[in-house]
Amino acid sequence: MGYVCPGSVRLTVHLRFLVPANIRHNSGGNVYNARLAEGLGALGVEVEVLAVDGSWPEANTNDRRRLGGLLSERQAGTEHTSGTEHTSGTERTSGTEHTSGTEHTSGTVTLVDGLIACGAPNEFEAAAAAGHPAWVLLHMPSPTHPDRERRSLRAAAGVICSSSSAADHATKRHGVQDSRVALPGTDPAPVAAGSQPPHIVAVAAVLPNKCQLLTVEALTKVQDLEWSASLVGTPDADPVYAAQVRAAIDASGLGHRIQLAGQLVGQELADEWHRADLSLLVSRAEAFGLVVTESLARGIPVIVRAGTGAVEALGMGNRAPEGREEALPGTAVVLPGPDHNDPEVLAAVIRKWLTDATLRAEWQAAALAARERLPGWDTTARDVLGIFAAGYTKPR
Repeated sequence: MGYVCPGSVRLTVHLRFLVPANIRHNSGGNVYNARLAEGLGALGVEVEVLAVDGSWPEANTNDRRRLGGLLSERQAGTEHTSGTEHTSGTERTSGTEHTSGTEHTSGTVTLVDGLIACGAPNEFEAAAAAGHPAWVLLHMPSPTHPDRERRSLRAAAGVICSSSSAADHATKRHGVQDSRVALPGTDPAPVAAGSQPPHIVAVAAVLPNKCQLLTVEALTKVQDLEWSASLVGTPDADPVYAAQVRAAIDASGLGHRIQLAGQLVGQELADEWHRADLSLLVSRAEAFGLVVTESLARGIPVIVRAGTGAVEALGMGNRAPEGREEALPGTAVVLPGPDHNDPEVLAAVIRKWLTDATLRAEWQAAALAARERLPGWDTTARDVLGIFAAGYTKPR
């Protein structure tokens, strides 16, 4: 099946989607990858998802060699019109085949998760030199390998970013001027019933970047008020840090109020969301923060950290059809200090929400309004196909 994108181009694609096999916890990147593959399949795209072994981005020589083989493979069974020319790793017709006024293009596209790409610049450059560069799907900019990331992004056929902050990073840090953004979608969800006393959730893998220790420290400073809290996320991603978080909860004497719930799925996760009144995502760095829109889909307001991509997620649903900006369903908190992890500041925001009934009502009303305007994953899939189509027709 083909996809007719703006500009009357009919695109028939076989997508080879390379994702990291070593990220097994429930991460935003994993969710995005899975839902994108499903969405593209629903649009009639033949999608082949390949989980690539290796400790990405720190893969060893053998892992990178296997990746190089995958990047160099040519897929059989792909339709081509006569007179094809190779451009940017896709095959584009040099003649024009008209079907009902559309130009038809077809070929195989290889899309690689950015975690893999930034660990294999040599392989990306070799694929580009051989005439079939791969595309990169950039979720989270690499904090440790900027030089490798730069080389891979510059060798790519194109760069698709899952947030505006990732696209800004690609431009400002690496000079990639033509990256494109395909924002995450959101699954519809029932409105959360909430709890009495209020229940606070922080849904993220237990990792230093996600700052669960900061959350525990802030909650200890509001223990004179009534609330309960759950830290929902796998402790296996960093067992040492998870042990520190557990020790902090024990030392606070709040083990009966703060639950380290582990990674929840299915009905258990749905139940946790359903009893929540407020969501926290105060990571040091976030490219987007899917948990923010997952919260809003349930009418749950969110506190995020200012200066991160989570601010974009918080504002996803606050533009009304008339174009006016609505109130934010929560707030972006500025955390000052030398380590930008001041629990007093976060505690003050939580205290204000707990004690100000008017503020709670305003945030919840804004979250319920945002819930009605969140895009679905079908929008993400169509955006990505439109980007591929532009890659076929635009000279590079």
